[in-house]
Formats: sequence, structure tokens, C-alpha cells
Amino acid sequence: MRFDNLRSFLEALRKENELQVISAPVDPYLELAEIHRRVIDEGGPALLFTNVKGASFPVVTNLFGTSRRVDLAFGPRPEQLMKQIVGAVDTLVPPTPKALWQQRQLIVDLLKIGIKNVSPDSAPILQQCKTDSPLDGLPVLTSWQEDGGPFVTLPLVYTEHPENGHHNLGMYRMQVYDAKTTGMHWQIHKGGGFHYHEAEKRGEALPVTVFLGGPPALIASAIAPVPEHLPELLLTSLIVGQKLPMVQNPHGGHRLVAEAEFAISGSVAPYLRRPEGPFGDHYGYYSLTHDFPVFEVSHMWHRKDAIYPATIVGKPRQEDYYLGEFLQRLLSPAFPMAMPGVKDLWTYAETGFHPLAAAIVRDSYSREALGTAFRILGEGQLTLTKFLIVTDQHVELERFPKLLETVLERFDPLRDLFIFDHTSHDTLDYTGDRLNHGSKAVLLGVGEPQRQLPAVYDGGELPGIRSLAVYCRGCLVVSGAAYEEDPLLPQHLVEQAGDRLGDWPLVILADDTSFVKDQTAFLWTVFTRFNPAGDIYAHTQVNRHHIGYRLPLVIDARMKPGYPDELFPREDIVELVDRRWKEYFS
Repeated sequence: MRFDNLRSFLEALRKENELQVISAPVDPYLELAEIHRRVIDEGGPALLFTNVKGASFPVVTNLFGTSRRVDLAFGPRPEQLMKQIVGAVDTLVPPTPKALWQQRQLIVDLLKIGIKNVSPDSAPILQQCKTDSPLDGLPVLTSWQEDGGPFVTLPLVYTEHPENGHHNLGMYRMQVYDAKTTGMHWQIHKGGGFHYHEAEKRGEALPVTVFLGGPPALIASAIAPVPEHLPELLLTSLIVGQKLPMVQNPHGGHRLVAEAEFAISGSVAPYLRRPEGPFGDHYGYYSLTHDFPVFEVSHMWHRKDAIYPATIVGKPRQEDYYLGEFLQRLLSPAFPMAMPGVKDLWTYAETGFHPLAAAIVRDSYSREALGTAFRILGEGQLTLTKFLIVTDQHVELERFPKLLETVLERFDPLRDLFIFDHTSHDTLDYTGDRLNHGSKAVLLGVGEPQRQLPAVYDGGELPGIRSLAVYCRGCLVVSGAAYEEDPLLPQHLVEQAGDRLGDWPLVILADDTSFVKDQTAFLWTVFTRFNPAGDIYAHTQVNRHHIGYRLPLVIDARMKPGYPDELFPREDIVELVDRRWKEYFS
């Protein structure tokens, strides 16, 4: 089924019993977010709040909070079409009459992709306009008690390059300062930030239009990790299966998505910054206060009965997990075209995506896999990958324990671990020594197995260790003193217990070991709490400028000073929602 706008999707969810209407009064400050978190934890439905305190519009959340709703939103057609496009490249280059005839249905489908202009009468977005305090009445949410204010959490931020006009549609959180001003959280690796950088070099303000709602495909396209030269609106059209209707803004500026719920227009001035944050983000911690550009709103268009879409982010799994899975399946057939030698690639939503990625690559000659790893780390948003695991074995990358065992069986510690310091870092990852700066690691495991992996630890007591548990064959998780009490504990493990741990290629030092039975908890706890250059310990040797390692490798994944706080709901809000739970769902 194809959805041209948000409300047609909501109607489909209603028919599938995937939408719960909550008519009880709900506060957008913390209460609504706590309801959402409980429902998504239980795999519950999308939520339509029709009585939000102080707001002029209803709020819908949890649109994509299960795999089933993602499947309902997009169906199998986009993935099938992407595979057909990639498969047709070999037959259509160069084009021949026979090849064109064989691919005639694909060509017909591709002719449906693009943008079409519609008249104002056919554009619901133009039904009403606010110019005086345009943001007043929006049900902007505060999700966590330490947040710096209310945030627009599902904004589709549209910009155009000031020189060539190429567009970007991205999702960048927006802290609302007042009825005409918000922050614009452009991160270092995002297209909107590139456009602003170019405009600022010219001393010019960058025009910005923020869409809320529209086709579900528009939301997915805004977070898709596509190359800079691939227009997100084109991806939206591909997912929907028809041209995207757009209309001229009567006040001038960018064209508007005709079926959006809201379109907020304005500009971001050069050289102007304001403190933004803290904000409880999708890493599961608070991102801290930093200076970011300021969005000055001139006017806001909206449907007369507009619905405000929002999401709540926090510890995985949240909505971004399920959308991320869909987008990776959708785009994965194109990886070998963009990065020759890559057979499959997966980034792990459980970690917030950038901290961990894995790839299956071709290794037809010596060290080809290493060259492909460098290629991956040079591609778009993958440049911010913190830890990259590479193998040539056919394994389901989503099954991380099996992947890790496959690599640990094969990697040679003297030559297959590479750690690079002084690299770029995701803005939301605070494990580096300063904002946007950190390190990377590449771990190769190719060829035939080199060792048998232990499944049970029987080496006796370990110095400073209170508990231990096996995550998978070859990976032991241990816990002892907190970092503040014993920052040198991982070094002591290597020096004093290396012989007892030598059969274990990988040892994870954590604050506890309770998470080892759950892949989501393991990945989140480990890969959001260490910086490769500072937190990987082993005996080392240098040969011809290359650092080789001797097993075991010990990763210190404990919480450390300077890390932001983990996200927990406020107790009185938990109690409030407990008391009112039946009222919400009566």
C-alpha cells in the first residue's frame, strides 16, 4: 500500500489495530515521553494524543516502533525495486535494444520517480499560515528531565547548497527557545551543516524550511545515510513509487512538500550561535550543552487539522532502530556499487549506529580486505565509524555473537588490529578527548581459522575482578572496581593475568556483567563506553612502524569521568504515569 501523507498512514494503522488514541489530558513535559517509552518497550501501537496540555494540535508518536509498522509503512516494493536497479546496471551499461526491452518494466517504474509541481488548491500544506509567533501552540516535547528545553524531535530540515542548489533533507533536532527561534543541531558530517558552512563562508544567511509529517517515506529519507550527491527527495519518490507533489511557497523561498502537516520557513544567520542542549539522545545518554547555529522562523504553514509527529529517543531499542534496519536493507544492494569489494555492510542501531559497523568483503589477494576497510571509512557518514569489523566469511552480520566468533577465530593480533588516533568522531559520542575528536579501530578476521575459541573460563581468580561471564566463544566479560577507584585495572589484567587469559582473544572490562545474555544490552554497554586509542590494552611490539599486539586484548568499557549521564526517567513522572495508566487507555 502506498501512503501519500501522514494521515493515510494513520488510517491504515487504525484499521490494523496499530493505533491507540489517548484522549486523556497529557503534559508534553516528560509525561507524554514516559507513556511512549513504556509502550514501545512492550511492542505496543502508535499513539495519537488528542488532548495535549497547552497545545493547539494533537501529537502522534511511535509511528515506526515495531518491524511490523515499518513493513506497513513501506512494504516490500522499495527493496525489490532497489535490487532491480542495481541488478540492471550491468545489463544496461551500455544500453542495447534487447537489454532495454528486458528492463522495460523497471524503466517504467523509474519514470515515476521525481518531483511534480501542483497548484495551491492541491496542496493541503497551504491551508493556514502563521506569521506572528509562528511556533506558539506547537506541542513541542521535553523528553528527559535534564533536557535544556523542549525539542522538535522529528524535523525534516530542507536546505539547498548556496552555490549549486543541490538540496539536503536531514533530521537535526531543534531546541525551541521561543515562538520564533530554535537551535539547529547541525553535526559535522551532515549535508545541512555543509550547506551552512558554505553560506557562512560567504557571509550569507542560509534559507531553511522544516517539514513535519508528510509521507512516511519523507521521514525515512531524511535519516537515510545516502551519499551527498543523491537527493533525499528523489529517494522519497522511489520509496513511495510516484512523483512527490510540491508547491510554490506564496511567501517565496523553497518549494513546499504539498502533503506535509507543517512547513516552518526561515533562515539561519551566519556567525550566530547559542547554547543548545543538554538533550537525552539516541545513544542513551545526555549530549551536553554546546553552541550551535540559530534558526529564525519567519512563518509557518500547516494543514487546518494538522497532526504534530514526534519521536522519543533514548536507550535502544527506539524507533530509529526499526527505521535503521529498513534503510540498511533498502540501501545494502547498492553498497558494492559505491564500494567495490564490499559484499555486505551493517551498522548497529544498538550502539547508536556510528560506534560500530561490520562488513563482509572480498579478499582475493593479500590484504585486499584492509584496503576495502579504508574504503568504507572514507564513504559518507561511515567516516565516523568508531570500530569496524571486517571478514570475508559469509555470516549474518546482524547476529553479532556469531560474527565476533568468526573474526576472533581468524584474526592475527600481530597484524590484524589497527588503531588510529586523532580522527573525527560523532558529535554525540563523548568517549573522545574533546567534541568531534576521537579514534578508530579496524579489526580484520579473514581466511582460515587460526585458533579454537574457549567457551568456559577455568583459569582461576583474576586480580581485581569480582565477577565474570562469557558473552560468546572467545569473548569474556569481567567486572571489578569502578574507573574512579582503579583506572589502571585493565593494564593490571594484561600484566598480571595475561597468561591466564591468553586463550581468550577478547576481554571486556565493564561495570557489571549482567548484560551478556542480551545482544542489544551488550552492544550498547560496550561500544558506547570506550575510545579505541585510550581504552584498548594489550602487550605490544613495534615492527617497521606497525604496532602488533599479543593476546588478550582488554577493552575498558567502564563509565569514565567526563562521560555524560545515562538516561533515566524522573521518579515522580514514573509514579504519575503509574497512577494514570488505566486512564490513558480507558
